[in-house]
Amino acid sequence: MRTREDNPMPVGGQAVIEGVMMRARGMVATAVRSATGEIVIQKTPFVSLSERFPFLRFPLLRGAVGLVEMMVIGIRTLNYSAEISLGHGGPEGENGLSGKRKGWKESRTLGITVTVSLIVGVTVFFATPLVVTSILFDVDQQPFLFNITAGVIRVLFLLGYLIAISFSRDIRRVFEYHGAEHMAVFAFEKGEGLTIQAAARQSRFHPRCGTSFLLVVMISSILLFSILDTLLLSIVGELTIPVRLLTHLPLLPLVGGVSYEFIRASAKRSGTLAGRIVAAPGLWLQRITTKDPSPDQLEVALAALRCALGEDVNQVLTSVPSTEMARR
Repeated sequence: MRTREDNPMPVGGQAVIEGVMMRARGMVATAVRSATGEIVIQKTPFVSLSERFPFLRFPLLRGAVGLVEMMVIGIRTLNYSAEISLGHGGPEGENGLSGKRKGWKESRTLGITVTVSLIVGVTVFFATPLVVTSILFDVDQQPFLFNITAGVIRVLFLLGYLIAISFSRDIRRVFEYHGAEHMAVFAFEKGEGLTIQAAARQSRFHPRCGTSFLLVVMISSILLFSILDTLLLSIVGELTIPVRLLTHLPLLPLVGGVSYEFIRASAKRSGTLAGRIVAAPGLWLQRITTKDPSPDQLEVALAALRCALGEDVNQVLTSVPSTEMARR
């Protein structure tokens, strides 16, 4: 007989401001601790593009699609959590806006936010390391050396960024909710029950974490771009920054797809020695991006997960004991 741990429903999530977003098949639920200490939950049906269009389930494509979807969901839930945690949430259509008008405005804002986030991310973590490598090191025409140098610079940028923001009190709270998210997911995957006691026994380091994904993207890009640059060098004769930008940028979705498949495969083999070795760098990085959560933070993560798995919001809230406002 197969247990939930053998064949669990795929679930995942993201820490938000004073809360956690959880996603299961067909549903996204976000639970946020409000300024008054109550848990507020938003539950929204969601059907992935890969479920609507079967061809998007093919390896490599599904990773790229999932990455874009999670970015959109993540930004939307971050905005929602900010409103609730600051006490600005209200009924649909407030401030003189009809529901339709407000929905259009939110969609436009979301689109702008996603676009700006992509531009900033690509500029800082992709284009800038290429320029820095070209300026500081004389390896432009050596594909492997150039890309491994740029890759190391990308990783250093990522580490520096994560360490810098970890000193923020508010970001540390988000990292604590990140730990709560992982522990709640582990409790579900191991079939130990969605209780604070069960979640508290779990590790806060999860092999399918988005932080691990970012690290794998940066490492896999070294190999893929080295192969590409070797081919380009034989065709154009000289590699420049414009050439690299014009050829590397379109391949970023492929890099994301390869990285997704790598994370997926390593997670399935997390119990083996090889799987643990492969997952180790990402788990080490989570020592920065996750912190030990408090029981009230686990409570929020579990509430989000229960709703994502299909429980009624009112049922979940009535089963959650009244708590004082989370420590800030």
